[in-house]
Amino acid sequence: MSVRGARGSLGQRAAEQRRWMTGGVLLGVGLGGFFDGIVLHQILQWHHMVSEPYPPETLQNLRINTLGDGLFHSLNWVFTLLGTLLFWSGLRASHTTWRTSTFLGTLIFGWGLFNVVEGLIDHQILGIHHVRPGPYWLAYDLGYLAWGAVMLLIGWRLMRAAR
Repeated sequence: MSVRGARGSLGQRAAEQRRWMTGGVLLGVGLGGFFDGIVLHQILQWHHMVSEPYPPETLQNLRINTLGDGLFHSLNWVFTLLGTLLFWSGLRASHTTWRTSTFLGTLIFGWGLFNVVEGLIDHQILGIHHVRPGPYWLAYDLGYLAWGAVMLLIGWRLMRAAR
C-alpha cells in the first residue's frame, strides 16, 4: 500500500471516529436535556422553562411554561435524534474502532456541555429560570454549572483516551 493510500485510510478512519464521537456528544446533550426536563421540571417541579418571567401561579402562566417545556423537550429530541444518526453513521463504517470508555466520555461531555450552556444562558444571562428558585437560588445555579464543568472535564479525559 502506498503512503498516500495509508494516509487516505487514516484520514477516513479519523473522519469516521469524529462522526461517531460528535454523535455521542450530541446524544449526551439531548440526554442531559431530557434529564433536566424530566427530573427538575416535572418530577421535582423546581422550575419550568420560563418560570421567572411567568411564575406558574396562574393557569395562563402554567400554560405558557408547559409550552416552553414542550419546545425544550422537542429540541432535546432533535439533539438525541441527530446524535443517534451521526453515531450510527460513524460506527457502521468497517474501519471504525472504539472503546466503551470513549463512548461514555462523549455522553458525559455532551451532558456537561448542556449543563454549562443552559446554565450560563438560561440561568445567568437571560434569567428565564433558576435551578431552584428561593433564598439559595444562586448556590443551586452555581452547583449546576460546577456539575457541568466536572462532567466536561471527565468526558474530555475519557474522549482523549481514544487518541
